[in-house]
Amino acid sequence: MFEIGSSLREARVRKGLDFPELETATKIRGKYLQALEDEQFDVLPGDTYIKGFLRTYAEYLGLDGQLYVDEYNTRYVTPDEVQTIRARRTAQARHQRRVQGGVLVAVLAGIALVTALVIIAWTAGSSGKQDVPGLSTTTTTQQQHRRSHARRPAENPKVAHVTLRAIGTNVNLLAVRRGSPTGPILLQNSELAPGQTKKFNQQRLWINTGTPANLQVVVDGKWVRYPGGKPQAFVVTKQGIFPSA
Repeated sequence: MFEIGSSLREARVRKGLDFPELETATKIRGKYLQALEDEQFDVLPGDTYIKGFLRTYAEYLGLDGQLYVDEYNTRYVTPDEVQTIRARRTAQARHQRRVQGGVLVAVLAGIALVTALVIIAWTAGSSGKQDVPGLSTTTTTQQQHRRSHARRPAENPKVAHVTLRAIGTNVNLLAVRRGSPTGPILLQNSELAPGQTKKFNQQRLWINTGTPANLQVVVDGKWVRYPGGKPQAFVVTKQGIFPSA
């Protein structure tokens, strides 16, 4: 166990940073950063906001953001809530394994299909040349067309084409990660001006934003609604938008 606030403060002091500079760099208001260092978590809007700010602030200071989120969960989240979070993470991990298994099956099926098409094209081309010499040019063209068709990779049906667009006013994207809150960072501390967009092609996106009411989410060309309008983190898949633990 360690002190969240004092650890953040020591890291900031070591780097010689002040709050105005940090506010510009992290897009988090200085009073919220001060509240994190003083462990006055009641100043912030809610748990989701607190965890997002903790992760962003810690990682900017070169610390392990997930470690600080876990420490916050241990000290300030009730045992029932912790158990619920763990259950959700377990369910998400199982779902991810099922998705990965489905992708593997789809890839193997695609390889088998491509191989079959290549063999059929080659056989058809050879027969055309032997039986109808006068049509050899046409047969060769058809064979090349079939081979070109067979080489095209099948698009993964699980991948969602996601577009994030700012509407009305600026949108603050604290973090966009692949898969989950601990997945690889795709975008961090980014601000979208009205009309500006960001596009992603992923099976699962984890998004944390402080201004969701100004964010339009489009999945496969269709605008989808997300739960609530307060600062929050949520998950986007091909099936829609779901709250994040």
